[in-house]
Amino acid sequence: MDIRSPYPWCTLSRGLRTRSEFRQRIRGDQVVEHEIVNPGFSILVDEDLFGFCDVEYTEDFTEFSIRANKSIATLKAHGNLLRSPEDDDVLFMSPIPWVSFTSFNHPMQFHPTDSVPRFAWGKSFKESDTLKMPLNVQGHHAVMDGIHMGRFYEKVQDYLHHPEVALGDA
Repeated sequence: MDIRSPYPWCTLSRGLRTRSEFRQRIRGDQVVEHEIVNPGFSILVDEDLFGFCDVEYTEDFTEFSIRANKSIATLKAHGNLLRSPEDDDVLFMSPIPWVSFTSFNHPMQFHPTDSVPRFAWGKSFKESDTLKMPLNVQGHHAVMDGIHMGRFYEKVQDYLHHPEVALGDA
């Protein structure tokens, strides 16, 4: 993944709003679709302890940053925020800025059906004159196929090449 934006978490969140498959969840024998899904990030809260915080999504980057900073401060001050497994209007995102990777496996809960998409991105690196960043996406095959992921990657790549769109109100 070629990267020119310093804000991949914002770019991913914006790219996901364009793909309904990433907002769909399996509940029992039905598929439901959320109008909005909120990114949830793993955050380093201590030397080697991580917590998970949800951020209410908004397309306004400035407001999104304010919300993210408040959620991170709350997490660091009060520890891990517990969430109900029934709350599936979230996207699990894991930045791993220390390493660049070629493969990544996310932990999954298989009962009840876990259809929340997961994302991980690693340390960016320069190859020739291009800055690149590994990006892993894992989704439930019952709600998305490779073509849906491919279209998502294309949208994110376009946002990374045009950060003013990803970080603006477009």
